[in-house]
Amino acid sequence: MSSTQAQYPVPFKAGAPKAVTDRPDRREAILLAAERLFSQQGYHAVSLRQIAQAADVPLALVGYYFGPKQALFHAIFEHWQATIARRLQGLQAAGQAGDSEQTLTAIVEAFVGPVLEMRASAEGEYYALLVARELAFRTPEAQSVLEDYFDPLAHAFIDALAELFAGDCRARAAWAYQFALGALIHHISDDRVARLSLGQNQANAPDAGAWLVRFISAGIRAVMLAPPLSSPLPH
Repeated sequence: MSSTQAQYPVPFKAGAPKAVTDRPDRREAILLAAERLFSQQGYHAVSLRQIAQAADVPLALVGYYFGPKQALFHAIFEHWQATIARRLQGLQAAGQAGDSEQTLTAIVEAFVGPVLEMRASAEGEYYALLVARELAFRTPEAQSVLEDYFDPLAHAFIDALAELFAGDCRARAAWAYQFALGALIHHISDDRVARLSLGQNQANAPDAGAWLVRFISAGIRAVMLAPPLSSPLPH
């Protein structure tokens, strides 16, 4: 059980009317509405009443299913735990990929692939934008989410990179992960590529995933294998 689940237990439902317990679609509608509104306006700009209106449910039902707003916010990320689990499974399998080059590619594919698949769905689009927004603005609510859901994932990838390149290089691996995360988040949240390519590229085009894997792999390799920097980069 995560710390979030311990802090926000599932509401007691023994006395709930049968009509409510038989409508799981309402719970999903609330989650999707919250995800969309939070991604577009930010956590603090959205009220539970707005979420209820967007989901077309009574306000009381939002509290019944999720409790306070912060618990609803966390529930969105709990809902997407399967994507995190798939990334970790891919990371575990990467160790059997073959030589170091193949292993690095497998690690990056595990990091990127499930996210791009999630982003391709209508619901995943809102979630991707929400993650990008919360990473950028770093509210206390977002910080809690990062610690509960994303920090363990980050440590797993950093450890894998440090082990792959051997030596006392975890600090470099953390930088490599940070830069890789920036590339991935920007790719799934910024749609300017169509304009910047003069119409030749489309945002989140399926074939772009392979280029992203190559780009991140090359960047990681450059960080992990380069000699120490002798002086700061010029301004």
